[in-house]
Amino acid sequence: MVQIMQKRKIKKYRKRDYMGLVYIAPWLLGFLLLQLYPFVSSFIYSFTDYKFFNEPSFVGLKNYIRLFKLDPEFWGSLKVTLLYTVITVPGKLTMALFIATLLNRNVKGIGAIRTIYYLPSLFGGSVAVAILWKILFMSDGAINNILSSIHLPTVQWLGNGKSAVVTICMLEIWQFGSSMVMFLAALKQVPASLYEAASLDGAGSVKKFFSITLPQITPIIFFNLIMQTITALQNFTSAFVVTGGGPNKATYVLGMKLYTDAFGYYKMVYACATSWVIFAMVMVVTLLLFRFSSGKIYYEDGGDF
Repeated sequence: MVQIMQKRKIKKYRKRDYMGLVYIAPWLLGFLLLQLYPFVSSFIYSFTDYKFFNEPSFVGLKNYIRLFKLDPEFWGSLKVTLLYTVITVPGKLTMALFIATLLNRNVKGIGAIRTIYYLPSLFGGSVAVAILWKILFMSDGAINNILSSIHLPTVQWLGNGKSAVVTICMLEIWQFGSSMVMFLAALKQVPASLYEAASLDGAGSVKKFFSITLPQITPIIFFNLIMQTITALQNFTSAFVVTGGGPNKATYVLGMKLYTDAFGYYKMVYACATSWVIFAMVMVVTLLLFRFSSGKIYYEDGGDF
């Protein structure tokens, strides 16, 4: 009798395990077909010479050698991408932390204000907002009209290389909502007793911020740094929609080069090689950030990576 009951329990547990697999089957199927398969196949195709309606032929590192040695556009795009990343990541994190600090106050209507500040993150990455951004910064757009109305010189935001880079960087920095929410949550977790003790010792607001607030929220700062760096290195939408990579390829980031090679010149395997260079660059930058941050991140349990 006992053995029969145990067998029934085993069958019940097995059925429960199978039900779990059924529930995750849609995600698992999507991961295998839409993520893992393209990921692996793009790596394989990057070592081949493949054209539509022809069988792929193995060429080794030819695509990568051509990319690094024979394609001047690659180095220009890499330079633009790194410049874009260096400008947007610190700017976005600084803006997000600044707004989160302002919103970390118990005042009337603060919930509605927080929602308003979070809205840019909901719409900022869309094509529609990128088009709106382009309209705002056109030569006869709203920004130049405002400058003219207060008798200030207008700027060719999209017609000059340097100003075009600044324009798409401002679009990325404007999308600080998600980082701001995480900073705000981290600020609320800082023990109030630390601020009270600092006040008794005569510390001012600036001293409290740099001696208490920043060290306490370093895990969230590091997380946002990693995520925003990865996002910036893969940028495509703002450069494609707002400036089209111009003028004179001043905003021609690696994401745009990949898209142009694949769908403009139909060099799919060459685009695959470019995508794996971007992936390797993201991995290297991420590992370097982890390496140099070791021992500099504060955890309450004293843990490390």
